[in-house]
Amino acid sequence: MGKVRIGKVKMIATKLIEELPNMFTTDFENNKKLVYQYSNIRSKHLGNRVAGYITRLMASKKKREVAIAAQEAEKAAS
Repeated sequence: MGKVRIGKVKMIATKLIEELPNMFTTDFENNKKLVYQYSNIRSKHLGNRVAGYITRLMASKKKREVAIAAQEAEKAAS
């Protein structure tokens, strides 16, 4: 079983991703700096949780894009 994230973490993360879609990457350290820069979070624990959740979302988004590209390449080859 995975960890349960509180709604506040998800809400802040989705808001930041919507406002700055191309700023965040799969690098946690970079995301952590951006979270502190573009939000008013001063709690280290909350900031790290938000940055970690954003990193996870970006990794899954990248994985989906790779899978879709592979499917399209497979269809083109057929």
